[in-house]
Amino acid sequence: MSATISNVRPQPDQVLVDIVDYVLDYKIDSALALETARNCLIDTLGCGLEGLEYPACRKLMGPIVPGTVVPNGAKVPGTQFQLDPVQAAFNIGCMIRWLDFNDTWLAAEWGHPSDNLGGILAVADWLSRNAVAAGKAPLTMRAVLEGMIKAHEIQGCIALENSFNKVGLDHVVLVKVASTAVVSQMLGLSRDETINAVSLAWVDGQSLRTYRHAPNTGSRKSWAAGDATSRAVRLALMARTGEMGYPSVLSAPIWGFYDVLFKGQPFKFQRPYGSYVMENVLFKISFPAEFHSQTAVECAMDIHAKLKSLGKTDADIKKITIRTHEACIRIIDKKGPLHNPADRDHCIQYMVAVPIIFGQLTASDYEDSVAADPRIDALRDKMVCVEDPAFTQDYHNPEKRSIANALTVEFNDGTKLDELVCEYPIGHKRRRKDGIPLLEAKFRKNLTRQFPARQQERILAVSLDQAKLEAMPVHEYVDLYVI
Repeated sequence: MSATISNVRPQPDQVLVDIVDYVLDYKIDSALALETARNCLIDTLGCGLEGLEYPACRKLMGPIVPGTVVPNGAKVPGTQFQLDPVQAAFNIGCMIRWLDFNDTWLAAEWGHPSDNLGGILAVADWLSRNAVAAGKAPLTMRAVLEGMIKAHEIQGCIALENSFNKVGLDHVVLVKVASTAVVSQMLGLSRDETINAVSLAWVDGQSLRTYRHAPNTGSRKSWAAGDATSRAVRLALMARTGEMGYPSVLSAPIWGFYDVLFKGQPFKFQRPYGSYVMENVLFKISFPAEFHSQTAVECAMDIHAKLKSLGKTDADIKKITIRTHEACIRIIDKKGPLHNPADRDHCIQYMVAVPIIFGQLTASDYEDSVAADPRIDALRDKMVCVEDPAFTQDYHNPEKRSIANALTVEFNDGTKLDELVCEYPIGHKRRRKDGIPLLEAKFRKNLTRQFPARQQERILAVSLDQAKLEAMPVHEYVDLYVI
């Protein structure tokens, strides 16, 4: 005996409707969100410029078919490539994510909302150039900032209460969904077409977290977001042609996302969509390190200075206890051999050992040449992570959103240092006053990696001025970054 399944086409899932109504109708009027989005833009582009210094990243740049140039196509900052918006989204998304140095959002699900810039900037640039070619007004960077705010909000609000990592899915599913919605709005899709596009993003096959965890940690984690945001652009363009959608993609019995991939549980929501996520986003300013380790690295830098003042070295250390939160232990508490840079920048013991020994933690410190120093693994073996339930509770508290770590160092002679505690990293909203000047300094340094002095000055003149940036045509701003 078989159950009868209705073939009546249902109304779209409310989750789809809420996302689409938000991107189409919500007006951005938060000065704080717009200012934070500008800071996020320059930081994200700067991370991409630094990523281009690494051959493993640069080899993925350019068109799929070598030599292809797209008239009025989107340009890739820091390169000479001009591509179709789908491939440009992959390029930009890949370079900005390569070094794990762009912004972060921590909740039930983790992620990097600025990953969405790959699709947003590529489509905005493409639309702007084609508008000018047709004698129409170009898009301005205000549209890019508003798109960033909305993509951040969609990804971040879904992440607040819904853990995709606990069912083995990677957080880039949220990049794909958020980028699809925002890009659809930029492309001028109707409400029904946008719902279709977002449903296509949910019905897609979703990335496993395999490449983020031992024993398979690898470089795909650096291009997964580029893949997701480029897929978003493709799906939005398909929906624009009239391609159908799947209204109960989430809730359909047996075959929907909830039953197939989310253990039958519908999504939960803590708050309506607005501009909360951009206003509270976390910046990685000082260290290219997985965000759950940022405060631990700050403590490690202080330990390096204390050792120096005491005339001691890492060889004098008997044990280091890292008091931390549950998410840190689940993601980056890692013993045993580390096989590549992607493995190392997701190991809290490595990210603590390097600054204790060398007094720094840079992107190059994850490379094989540095990792070969035997002192690093010797010090890693002396570390133990323990969860503090209070740290875990404050991590999830929406009023605190702390990312606390505390380090205690014990020496071979039986003495020890007082525990060092850091609750909020320099990139946290609670430390914006201290953080923004350092974020701008980080951007200036990244500009020097690719551009001569006069070009740097032209970029800075617009990028650090809110009014100038918002008014500038997108293609003119992107042209400032062309090699």
